[in-house]
Amino acid sequence: MTESTGPSPASATPSERLPLKQKLAYGMGATNDVWGNWLYPSMVWPVFNIYLLVSPSLVSLVLMVNRLVDALSDPFFGWLSDNTRTRWGRRRPYILIGSIGAGLFFPLLFLVGRDWSETAYVWYMIISSGVFITIVSCFNMPYQSLGAELTPDYHERTSVYSWRTVLQKIPEVAMFFAAAFVTLKIWNGADGKPDILKGAQVYAVLIGVVMILVGVLVALLVKERYYDRVVSGKQDRVSMADTIWKSLKCRPFRVQLAMALAYGLGTSMVGSLGYYATVYYVCGGDVTLGSKWNFAMGLANMAFAVAGVPVFALIARQAGKHRAMRIVQITAVAVFLSTWFLYHPDIRWLQLLASGGIAFTMAGFWMLYGSMLADVIDYDELESGKRREGAFNACGSWIMKVGMALGIGGSGVVLEATGFNAELGVQSEHTLTLIRFFLSAIPVAGLLVALVALSFLDLTPQKMADIRRQLEERRGQV
Repeated sequence: MTESTGPSPASATPSERLPLKQKLAYGMGATNDVWGNWLYPSMVWPVFNIYLLVSPSLVSLVLMVNRLVDALSDPFFGWLSDNTRTRWGRRRPYILIGSIGAGLFFPLLFLVGRDWSETAYVWYMIISSGVFITIVSCFNMPYQSLGAELTPDYHERTSVYSWRTVLQKIPEVAMFFAAAFVTLKIWNGADGKPDILKGAQVYAVLIGVVMILVGVLVALLVKERYYDRVVSGKQDRVSMADTIWKSLKCRPFRVQLAMALAYGLGTSMVGSLGYYATVYYVCGGDVTLGSKWNFAMGLANMAFAVAGVPVFALIARQAGKHRAMRIVQITAVAVFLSTWFLYHPDIRWLQLLASGGIAFTMAGFWMLYGSMLADVIDYDELESGKRREGAFNACGSWIMKVGMALGIGGSGVVLEATGFNAELGVQSEHTLTLIRFFLSAIPVAGLLVALVALSFLDLTPQKMADIRRQLEERRGQV
């Protein structure tokens, strides 16, 4: 990586530092981001595969279609929020509307009968999840865009995304707790087995209520720093072409996308394998026991992730975001390799270290990714003269979700390739070995590619300080 010359970023001035209230409010919005994008995929396996016996390949097909719909709706809402002018700003109206809509619709995802055919389940899943993820895009693209424009300071951006990453660990626990909640004894049927569908329906209602409350708080408390500058400067409307193709002309953005895509593809292909390794390898096919351990792993996930954020934020402040990201990825390689040993039926608590280690590095990766994207947007403003947070977030989301759709689609194929059979309580030794191997090997392959991509990203602290100086000479401070 070539080091840029020039001054390093100075400490943020009081006007550039966000009040803690705003950082907390923005961070709380990650609840709807996490639940809107990832709670359904985490619940769909125990509900539709294990309980309703929809085949793994069809479940993964549904999730792949869901991500492709998401990839189409994200650019639209990114473009729309860039071009919206209201008394409440460009982003906040959509944050409010999207949150209310998502909260109301989430319970409908599990409103299915118990005796439907497999084909009926699949079509219901495709249609309902497609509508839901479109509503989530209405919230998520303006929300993501808002984060990139909260402060112009290089290090304060890392602080914003640090708070967000810490706070999003709280709702992430809900994804691990979902499996435990839907298998509680209070949902047991006449046969004494957990009625997973009933548990999922109750859980979805509770989740929906919280999503609405979170959206209202974010819309009311978080301000849009660049909105007045965009309006007073009479910035031209951003075309749909700007949202995708012109964004991709930005070289640092292409490099960052390649890095994130490799990481996201590798982890999404094995996203469900950790759950299956816990239930069928560590817990011998006991779904209820495995779900309890899965919840414990969620708590470990939260604790380790919260610990990881200040560690990588400190490294980024001392050595720059690029070096911090390299350390994140090398550490993640070591963590995924260690999962082969940490999922162990005789020492079950070791899997807490596996989940925690993955969360430790994942928190660092996405925290730094968000902060680095804000730098990329400054780089683009110097080149184009426009603030296009929505365009870059939408384009990035589009590319990432197409890739992750392929990854999720491949996850079912990977699971079936292991020989997994949901009707068997105990899986074969060959199946369990392949689950453990893929859980370790596939993410490592993605991380190695991500490390290569990272070597081409050269937005150093010195270079960003120079870009900011040129921007402020041109259009003043914000």
